[in-house]
Amino acid sequence: MRRWAAAFGLWSLQATLSLAADLPDPANRVDFPIPGATSVLLGRDLFYDPILSGNRNIACGTCHNPRFGTSDGVALSLGEGAQGLGPARHVPVAGSAARLSRNTPALFNLSAGEFDRLFHDGRLARAPDARFGIAMPEGHRLERPVSLLAAQALLPLVAPHEMAGEAGENVIADAVAQGRIAGLDGAWQKLTERVADIPDYRRRFTWLIGPDEPLHITHIASALADFIAYEFRATDSPFDAFLAGQDEALRNEELRGMALFYGKAGCDACHAGAFQTDHRLHAIGVPPIGPGKGHGPRGLADHGLGHVTGRTKDRYRFRTPSLRNVALTAPYGHNGAYETLADMIRHHADPGAGLASHPAEGPAHPAMEDVDELLAVYAANTLPRAPLSELEVAALVAFLGALTDPVSREGRLGVPETVPSGLPVPGTGENGS
Repeated sequence: MRRWAAAFGLWSLQATLSLAADLPDPANRVDFPIPGATSVLLGRDLFYDPILSGNRNIACGTCHNPRFGTSDGVALSLGEGAQGLGPARHVPVAGSAARLSRNTPALFNLSAGEFDRLFHDGRLARAPDARFGIAMPEGHRLERPVSLLAAQALLPLVAPHEMAGEAGENVIADAVAQGRIAGLDGAWQKLTERVADIPDYRRRFTWLIGPDEPLHITHIASALADFIAYEFRATDSPFDAFLAGQDEALRNEELRGMALFYGKAGCDACHAGAFQTDHRLHAIGVPPIGPGKGHGPRGLADHGLGHVTGRTKDRYRFRTPSLRNVALTAPYGHNGAYETLADMIRHHADPGAGLASHPAEGPAHPAMEDVDELLAVYAANTLPRAPLSELEVAALVAFLGALTDPVSREGRLGVPETVPSGLPVPGTGENGS
């Protein structure tokens, strides 16, 4: 047994040495902004405060919770109108909340300078020709310059099924339904006024922007972005330690998985660089579970980037996610189609088989019952078939676990016990709401 272990250790070292030229540099903290403590702490309270939702019943931290890897632990989220947290989240009254069509993406490292587009379909992106250098979805006109991450924070606030609510429920939702997002009578301004009416928030923003500057929605978004940048930076994983020269930081099984990741399995073709993402969008044949986004002739599809660009060739393309802390962020895929990392890896190895054998069925997954839609998803797939043994799958899972920053399990600051509005903090109310 010792002889075998020694031989395996030698093989791992040789494989690692042969890969040295292909491995990325360690994640570098200088690639991140350095926000001030006042803004970070203010952003934390806003992140967990339901005051930013139309009906005052859901916060950013409800669906992006550190308990579930800055996601919510379910395939397809329940947004505005539901109660509870994570897998325990439920609809209290039939029809009071809708199942969303995509998985809640994790927030780790999104403030790093190399991230140039966000959301599963890449609809928010840096663009030199766009207003303030950021391409926003139609109808969401930026009023002032902000960072990409701050621009991202603006969008869920005015999404009806995420945080705004439905027309007739509140003035925010009414403004959204009428197409009034920006402007003096827009939804963003109405949310800003709510925050400004809370003395503790107004006082703390005065420390940041001065007593004579009226509060603006971009001030709120920037504070949220500063908190996310600080709280969810993940740059101290065992893999980072290994890249920095600590050879003992990875176990043999993790080394073997790393050799596969950057070798035979070819994972780094898309999951490249320090954060294991090329920041591009690819079609990989993920089973189309869930209600879809209303795209296609029957309204069953989610065309991803294709809906953003209007180009047929972009259909079913979704952003390559960063794999930092991926072991914490199940389920996987843009719609959470796979519950485990092993199943997601098996799909990557044989997308056709994954699509054909996925168990989702029934009225909750109409596209899975539509042969034409399944064929369209399969035809768009660009991943080559690259079979893996179960031992290789296990080794890859082990390596992906080595991308976990231990601090990310709780966050640097954690969840506040109370927020200035006095509303319940996600996870602290009855039934975990």
